[in-house]
Amino acid sequence: MARTAIVTGGSRGIGAAIAKALKAAGANVAATYGGNDEAAAAFTSATGIATYKWSVADYDACKEGVAEVEADLGPVDILVNNAGITRDAPFHKMSPEQWHQVIDTNLTGVFNMTHNVWLGMRERKFGRVITISSVNGQKGQFAQANYAASKAGDIGFTKALAQEGARAGITVNVVAPGYINTDMMSTIPENVMKEVILPQIPVGRLGEAEEIARCVAFLASDDAGFVTGSTLSANGGQYLS
Repeated sequence: MARTAIVTGGSRGIGAAIAKALKAAGANVAATYGGNDEAAAAFTSATGIATYKWSVADYDACKEGVAEVEADLGPVDILVNNAGITRDAPFHKMSPEQWHQVIDTNLTGVFNMTHNVWLGMRERKFGRVITISSVNGQKGQFAQANYAASKAGDIGFTKALAQEGARAGITVNVVAPGYINTDMMSTIPENVMKEVILPQIPVGRLGEAEEIARCVAFLASDDAGFVTGSTLSANGGQYLS
């Protein structure tokens, strides 16, 4: 029987690549999104992957959304916590709202989603929880105190939860991407890309969303059953941990 997977933030960018990779691996995939109805509809039309709209920052919405997915596709075996936002500002200019928006989505959202699939995974003695962190959660980044804190928190959450899930057949891991060739990166001026960003990356290029998706597909597979509590860094050598 095919496994059921939820990929949050799964209709665009890295999330879309992950959703497609898991489908190619044989999973029944649900991709969630927070607001762009047009992009979600286009993604479903192109891939056949069902999309569901809710905010991962809202616990009750996550509970209801997971129940809807399970009614449609079956019990959730694989959760990919990919949804994330940025609200960048130097710390002396960062507002409490900017702080809470990022923490609520990137860190509390991981709790909200994982908490609503955890009991079922424990009962069935199988689960894969994979959270997308960031190189900036490992090394920090100017004007991203909120984002770096949330992504570092995702790593700590994973290390703790892995110890709880191990005996129940649940693995809990992180993929920490570096700079990836997505729509967000395409807004960066060419001179900044060539003179500032690429020189930081020893392999000399941006990563591709499909490369992150392959990392996730491995961690979601039966072959990765002995890997838990780990952070898989995919950053082209930008930061070595």
